[in-house]
Amino acid sequence: MDRSLKTRLDARLGALLREPVYQRNDETEIRVDPGNVPEVLTILHDAVDLRFEILADLAGVDTGEVMQVVYHLWSPKSSDWLRVIADGLSREDPRAPSATFLWTGAEWLEREAYDMFGIIFEGNRDLRRIFMPADYTSFPLRKDFLLPDDAARSPGAGVRHVERSQAPATVADDPSAGIRRAPVS
Repeated sequence: MDRSLKTRLDARLGALLREPVYQRNDETEIRVDPGNVPEVLTILHDAVDLRFEILADLAGVDTGEVMQVVYHLWSPKSSDWLRVIADGLSREDPRAPSATFLWTGAEWLEREAYDMFGIIFEGNRDLRRIFMPADYTSFPLRKDFLLPDDAARSPGAGVRHVERSQAPATVADDPSAGIRRAPVS
């Protein structure tokens, strides 16, 4: 565990953190307000003693009460992975600053978080659907998303054939191998 990373983060970011730095094994976690994301990420990326050069992942999270954006960063200056959580995005209008000004690859990760959670990344030049059809109106990974079997409001308009539950097939005995197999229809 890189205790010096905790010390460096406290020294550099103390006033910008929502909570104290959390460490467990080789993971370090900080929580910030969404409005502080550009400043915090810039410090983490550019500070000579931190140098978090790689954005390994970015994901949206719906806690049921608020939305979050989680960044996983790596630095050659630390043996710890750093998790940065932009906490407290509004569920009604989730918005966060884009990280594309530091990591151009964030564009695709932000598109995925937009597509699945509806999080708007301000500054992303190409924020559009990446998995769902362009005319899709829901966000499938949100806690308030209705499953396709709710025909009343679902964009799927009911259960699609791949989502229907199937009754167990009747099983026939295979006397030659002692194996029971389902009949082929």
